[in-house]
Amino acid sequence: MARVPGSPLPLPAAELVAEANELAPPVPLEEARALLDDEFVRFVDIREPGEWERTGIIPGAYRASRGMLEFWVDPASPYYRPALDDGRRLVLYCGGAWRSALAAASLARMGVEDVTHIAGGFTAWSEAGYPVEPSHR
Repeated sequence: MARVPGSPLPLPAAELVAEANELAPPVPLEEARALLDDEFVRFVDIREPGEWERTGIIPGAYRASRGMLEFWVDPASPYYRPALDDGRRLVLYCGGAWRSALAAASLARMGVEDVTHIAGGFTAWSEAGYPVEPSHR
């Protein structure tokens, strides 16, 4: 029998996020802040360009919108970006840590060994008063 539009999904998004967090656990906000100046860490903002422009980014973050991330990380892809595959730990973030959870789990499944995401996302980061800079895209 077909699912009735508007009825609960057999596998809701919240469950996908919970499973993703098991595979690629988020880094606590305070720990993420401590990593900001670590040369062996690359922060990756996976939000959309409009979000970067409206709210800014974490200083020095690489901007890689969610839709292209896996292609940019994969050396076999024609869209490969070596900056996302240079041996640094990847710390992803989105607005509220749902998209970044799914993205981090996806990269972990692909074989990226040191990937995580920020608990609470950019919203928690900015509300904590941590550094934010304008996006210059």
